[in-house]
Amino acid sequence: MEIELERTFLLKEKPEGLERCKSIEILDIYIPQAVPHPILRIRKRGNVFEMTKKSPIKNNDSSEQKEQTISLSEKEFAELSALSGKRSRKIRYYYPVDNFTAEIDIFLDNLEGLALVDFEFNSTEEKRNFVMPEFCLTDVTQEEFVAGGFLAGKKYSDIEPFLNKYNYQKLNI
Repeated sequence: MEIELERTFLLKEKPEGLERCKSIEILDIYIPQAVPHPILRIRKRGNVFEMTKKSPIKNNDSSEQKEQTISLSEKEFAELSALSGKRSRKIRYYYPVDNFTAEIDIFLDNLEGLALVDFEFNSTEEKRNFVMPEFCLTDVTQEEFVAGGFLAGKKYSDIEPFLNKYNYQKLNI
């Protein structure tokens, strides 16, 4: 088990040089499908396949999560991906910001127009003292509507009322 310290932001604008950064397509499938916000996910990230379960450590604090991940073979992933689950697809860019790497997720398909930025930290102090970069709009770490299991299977129009609260402008990157 690993502890993940992370903050999530809405992307305000495409940061300069993003297209030159390393990127990878990610397919997430959250199960079970009947749960409004499933926390069990299978993922295909390039040629890497895994299953992950994430849950908050302290009540509803989404910035600190217990994360359990196991590697899967391609065959195991293929078999598990046949299960009914909520899906989302995105391109993840690894963008350098000072001493951090921003994981910028540009969603595809039904969520096209949504872009989120995650930063991971080595300590709670580092997480607490982090200053949001200019290309970010606002911190949405504690907002359920940006959680992967909640987003999967949704359309942009489903989450647009939540985004409007922040004056988020649909991005075409």
